Amino acid sequence: MRLTATIRGASYTFTSVKEVLAKANGPKSGDDLAGVSARDAVERVAARAVLSQLTLAELRENPVVPYEEDELTRLVEDTLNENAFAAVSALTVGQFREWLLDTKTSGSTIRSIASGLTPEMAAAVAKLMSNLDLMVAGAKCEVVVRANNTLGLPGRTSSRLQPNHPTDDVEGILLTTREGLSYGCGDAVIGVNPATDTPESTAEILKALHDVRVRNKIPTQHCVLSHVTVQMKALEFGGPMDLMFQSMSGSEKGNRAFGISVALMDEAYAQMKAGRSSTGPNFMYFETGQGSALSSAAHHGADQVTLEARCYGFARRYTPFLVNTVVGFIGPEYLADGRQITRAGLEDHFMGKLLGVPMGCDACYTYHADMGQDEVESLKVLLGAAGCTYLMSLPLGDDIMLNYQSTSFHDIPSVRGLLGKRPAPEFDAWLSSVGIMDGDRPGERFGDPSVIR
Repeated sequence: MRLTATIRGASYTFTSVKEVLAKANGPKSGDDLAGVSARDAVERVAARAVLSQLTLAELRENPVVPYEEDELTRLVEDTLNENAFAAVSALTVGQFREWLLDTKTSGSTIRSIASGLTPEMAAAVAKLMSNLDLMVAGAKCEVVVRANNTLGLPGRTSSRLQPNHPTDDVEGILLTTREGLSYGCGDAVIGVNPATDTPESTAEILKALHDVRVRNKIPTQHCVLSHVTVQMKALEFGGPMDLMFQSMSGSEKGNRAFGISVALMDEAYAQMKAGRSSTGPNFMYFETGQGSALSSAAHHGADQVTLEARCYGFARRYTPFLVNTVVGFIGPEYLADGRQITRAGLEDHFMGKLLGVPMGCDACYTYHADMGQDEVESLKVLLGAAGCTYLMSLPLGDDIMLNYQSTSFHDIPSVRGLLGKRPAPEFDAWLSSVGIMDGDRPGERFGDPSVIR
C-alpha cells in the first residue's frame, strides 16, 4: 500500500489511510478545528492522488476507528456481504468513481453491491467527486422503502412536515400540521421535535397526530423526535407510533454521548417491530449531521465526512424508512458557510444512498453561519435534482422552536414543479382526492387548511 505522491516536484508522504482520507477532504471548518485538514490545496491534491490508487480492499482493512476500539467498526465488518464486496474489492477508489459514473452502470447494479461497502469506501469515493458527480451518482442510487406509503420511487420528491411548537402546545402543532398538509407537504412524515422530552408529552402529541391522520385517511407517517428511550416508554403507554426516531453519530464514543448503543437500538427496533402503528416493513428514522462526533470529542482523529458515512453504516442495520442529514444545523464551527454546507449536503445524500439507506436532507443553516436564503434555496434545487428522498417543510422556513432556517411549506411544491417531481404515490392520490392538488398543479383547496378536519 503506497501512501506517497509527488506533486510539482514535492514529495508528500502520509502516515495512514485515515490521514489520507482526512487530507483528501474538501475544505471544512470542522476538519480545521480538529487539526486533520490538508495544509494547503497542493497537499489536498496529493492526498487525493494517493486515495485514488487505494483499493476498496485496502480501505476495508484500514477503518478510521480500529475494530478493537469501536462497536460500529465491528458491526460493519461482521455484517458485510462478502459476495457483494468481492464484486468490487479489487477496484481502486478512482476506478470505483468511474464505474459509478459510467452510463452503463445502472441504479439496480449499484444497489446490488451496497451491502458489500464499508462507510470508508463511500466517503473515499465522495472525496474524488465534484458536486455534479455527487448529484449524478446520487440520482442513480435508488432506495425504495415503505411504511404507510412508499418513498424513493423515480420522479418523486417527498417532505417532512415539521410542526414544531416552543411549548409543545398540541393545538398549535395541529394548526401547523393542517397548514403544511394543505400545501402538499408531509408525505415523508409529520415529525415534531418536542420541547419537553417526556413519555407523557410524547404520547400526547403522537395520539393527536394519529387522530388527524386516521380521521382524514392521510397515507403518511407520524413521529415525535424524543430520545429513543422516551419513545420506548411512550410506546409502552400505548402511544400510537408510526416511526421511531434517534439521532446518531459515527463512532461508539459519539453514540454514548447521545445515550445510545447498538444493543439499545436493537432493543428499540424489536419493541417497535412488535408495537408500531404503521403497516410497512420500514419503521425507523435516524438523523445525522457532519461534525456530530467532533462536537463530543469522539472523532478519533478522523475527518467529519468519513465519520458521517459511518452513521449510515450504523443506520443500515435497521433498514430505516427515513435517514436525514441536518446539514447546517450544528453550526459554522463544522460547516462555515454556504459553500461548505452545500458540499456537505450533496456528499451526505450520495454516501447514504450508496450505502443503501433512504436519504433526506434538511437544507438549513443557523443564524450565525455565513449562508443566505438564495444559497439554501439553490441547495434545495440541487438536492431535488440529485434524487433526494425528502426535504423539510415548515412555516416560512423559520423554525421558531429550534431557531434555524430551513425549507418552507411553499418551497416544496415549487421544487416539485420546477423539477417535474410528484409526492409519494399514495399521498399524491390523497391530495387530488381532497382538492389540494389537481394532478401536478395546485387544486381548488390548495393552501386551505380547513380541508383537513
